[in-house]
Amino acid sequence: MKIALDAMGGDRSPSAEVEGAILAAKEHNVEIILVGDEKILQAEIKKHGAFDLPISIFHASQRVEMHESPASVLRRKRDSSIIIATNLVKEEKASAVVSAGHTGATMASALFILGPMKGVDRPAIATILPTVQGVAIMLDVGANVDCKPEHLFQFAIMGNSYAIKVLHKDNPRIGLLSIGEEDTKGNILTKETFKHLKDSPLNFIGNVEGRDVYTGNADVIVCDGFIGNVALKISEGVAETIGKLLADEIEKSFFGKIGYLLMKSAFSSFKKRVDYAEYGGAPLLGVNGICIICHGRSSPRAIKNAITMAIELTRLQTINFVQKDIAELMSYYRRDNN
Repeated sequence: MKIALDAMGGDRSPSAEVEGAILAAKEHNVEIILVGDEKILQAEIKKHGAFDLPISIFHASQRVEMHESPASVLRRKRDSSIIIATNLVKEEKASAVVSAGHTGATMASALFILGPMKGVDRPAIATILPTVQGVAIMLDVGANVDCKPEHLFQFAIMGNSYAIKVLHKDNPRIGLLSIGEEDTKGNILTKETFKHLKDSPLNFIGNVEGRDVYTGNADVIVCDGFIGNVALKISEGVAETIGKLLADEIEKSFFGKIGYLLMKSAFSSFKKRVDYAEYGGAPLLGVNGICIICHGRSSPRAIKNAITMAIELTRLQTINFVQKDIAELMSYYRRDNN
C-alpha cells in the first residue's frame, strides 16, 4: 500500500507534511509518497535524517495558491502537487490521496480525475465529531452549498455506510439537521428530504437541532454543505474561545493555577477529544478513490492521523462498501420518487 501526500498545499507546508509523513511511516508499514518540489522536500527530509523510512518523492513543479479557483487549477496547473497526487491514485500507483491544501482544488481534482461513484450526483465532505457518547459523522460540511433532496438522501446513505464500516456502528441512527424536531420544521429542502428518509430502510430518527449535534443521539447527521460548514466553523470557534477564556481565568488567581494542576489530566483528555488533529482529516465520500481533506492549519500530528485514516479506509475497502449501498438504496429512492 502507498499513500500519496500533497506536500505543498497546507499553511505549514512542507514542514508539517514531511514531519507527519515521518510519523506515519514509523507507525505503519506503508510507503508515503511526498508530492511536491523535489529539492525542497529532499532538504526537508534531510533535516530529520529520515532516509531509512519508506518515504519517496514524486516531483511536482507547481503548487496551488489559495486565491486560485478550482477550475483554473484544473486548466492551468496540471503539474501541481494535488493534481499529480490524485493522478497517482487514478493510475493505481497509490491507494489514497491526502491533502491539507486548497479544499476546492482537492475536491475538483478528485471529482474530475477519480470520477464520481455511479449513482452519486454530489460527493460530500464527511467530518468526525466528538460527542458525549463517542463519535458521530456529519456530512456535507463544505462540498455543496446548494443541494436537492436526492443529494441529501445520497449523503445519508454514504454516512450510514461509513458509520457501519469505519465507526463500527450497528444500525446507525440518521438525523437530519434542521431548526426543529417536528417534521413540519425546516425549509423546502429539509421537509422534502425528511419524507424520503422517513420512508427509506435507513434508521432515520427525524430532525435534529444544532444543540443535539454533540449529544450522540444521532450517529450520522445530514445537511447541505453550507449549513454543515457554518456549523463546523462555529464549533471550532466556540472550542477555541472556551479554551482561551479558561486559560485567562486560570491565570487570574493562585487558586486557579492550583486547580489546573489538580485537573491537568482531565483537561488534557478533554483537549484530546475535541482537537481536530486527533481525527486527522475528513474523507470525501462519493468519488472512485480515497481522498482525505485536512485542515489548512494541520500540524504534523494531524497529517499523521489523516494518513492513518487513509490507510484504514483502504484496508476496510470502504469505497466498495459505500458503492454497494448507493446502488441498493438509491434505487429505492427513485421508486419512492416516481
